[in-house]
Amino acid sequence: MVGKYQRRLPGFDDHFISMYARGMSVREIQGHLLELYGLEVSPDLISRVTDEVLAEVKQWQQRPLEAMYPIVYFDALRLKIRDEGTVKNKAVYLALGIRADGRKEVLGLWIEQTEGAKFWLKVSTN
Repeated sequence: MVGKYQRRLPGFDDHFISMYARGMSVREIQGHLLELYGLEVSPDLISRVTDEVLAEVKQWQQRPLEAMYPIVYFDALRLKIRDEGTVKNKAVYLALGIRADGRKEVLGLWIEQTEGAKFWLKVSTN
């Protein structure tokens, strides 16, 4: 139920984001919502919701990091990622730091075509 003065269903944005993260296009999301829920959703609304997430990602990328992490793990995964309408194999790099209090913190995520030492050198100098 949409409350008074609300323009969107609470929590429904998560559905947009989930479908977008799975590689669905704005048009595919629109068709899926129409088919499943009988809802006509404008492409503008879907784009606004996904753009809000991108703004949060940028804020996360610019957050201050701890001065020191006693332990840092580096790893990469090979994943199939939809890119410009085709599925491609790409390397997703992950840097995970263990803080002095023992908590884990994702330091960064990067997507590149290939996995290699040159990329890790670039990451470690940042």
